[in-house]
Parts: sequence; structure tokens; C-alpha cells
Amino acid sequence: MREILMLVMELLGTVAFSVSGTLVAARCGLDLFGVLTVGTITAVGGGIIRDIMIGQIPPSVFSNPLVLILALLTSLVVFIIAFINSKRIKDLHQKIDGINIFFDAMGLAAFSVTGVEVTCAAGYGKNIALVMILGVITGVGGGVLRDVLVNEKPYILIKHIYAVASLMGSVVYYVIGVHLEHELVGTIVSVLLTITIRMLAAKFRWNLPKVM
Repeated sequence: MREILMLVMELLGTVAFSVSGTLVAARCGLDLFGVLTVGTITAVGGGIIRDIMIGQIPPSVFSNPLVLILALLTSLVVFIIAFINSKRIKDLHQKIDGINIFFDAMGLAAFSVTGVEVTCAAGYGKNIALVMILGVITGVGGGVLRDVLVNEKPYILIKHIYAVASLMGSVVYYVIGVHLEHELVGTIVSVLLTITIRMLAAKFRWNLPKVM
């Protein structure tokens, strides 16, 4: 059950972040290669960083080509749809942003769960600080790389308590899914909580305090 659940979360997060990364790249005017690159890195970047930090070399994405292929195919499909509807994209800018936020929230939720699970499975379950950090990094890492590649300030640092949503989801999954060993319940609660916080923060523009 645990392996199947984590595979589902991995695939869900991959598709969701591929869509999100591709939409951002297309909006920034990147060509096909650029869009595929950004879409794929958004999907696998956080997991790669996590695997390197726990000493899993090469990262699992390179030993499991299914994830990489899925990320590329998802980015390609989204690019084709956007290309066909390129004349309408400017008129649908607000709607596309809403779609992007939703898929970004899904990816954030799914990868926060897998980040915690993979870190614990690697034998670091008692190191709570590391588990939480890697849960968040898995969730937000790809988005940070995406923003750097399209020359934007990383979303995590400026808007809508992004990392806080990932942290809350990571904590909930660690307590329910790992400590209490209720993986399915922990996954469902964690995913719903992360998506809810992320969507509400975007809708009501919740932000952490700033100096300027």
C-alpha cells in the first residue's frame, strides 16, 4: 500500500508541476526546447535536490525513467495546447493564472508528502528537522529552479506563504502517516491541507510580513 500510494503521489506531483512549469515558461515566451526544459525541471528539480542531500546518487529520477518521460510528455502536451490557442492566451491570462495556481498547489501537496516519505525511508525518520526541511525542499525546489530559469524572483520568497503550506503538509504527514503509521489518512489530510492553504493564500493574498 505504501509503495503504491507514494507512486501515485509521485506521478500526480510530476504531472501537476509539469503543467505549472510549462504554463509559466510559455507565458515568458520561451521556445519549445525552453518550455520542455522548464516544465521538466519544475517537476523533478525538488526530488533531485532531496536525493542529493540524502546521498542517493544518482537521483531516483534517473533510475526510474517513467517520471522523467511523464514530465516531458506532459510539458509537450501543454505546449501544443497553448501553441494552438496562442491567440487567445492573452485574453485568458487571468484564467490561466488560476489554472497554474491550482496545478502548482497539487504538485506542492503531492511532493511534500513524498519528500517526507522518501527521507524517512532512507533512514532519517528520527531527524525531524531534516525530514521537514527535505519535505519542503521536495515541494518547492522545482518551483524555485523554474523561477530562476525564467528570470523571476522565486515565488517561495515573496508571495502567498508558499513554503508554509508545504511545511504544514509535511508536518501532518509525518505525524499521521509516519509516526502513527496511517499512510492513506496522512496522505489525504496532508494533501487537502496543503492545497487548501495554498489556494486560500492565493485567493485572499495572504503574505508574510515584509519590510518594504
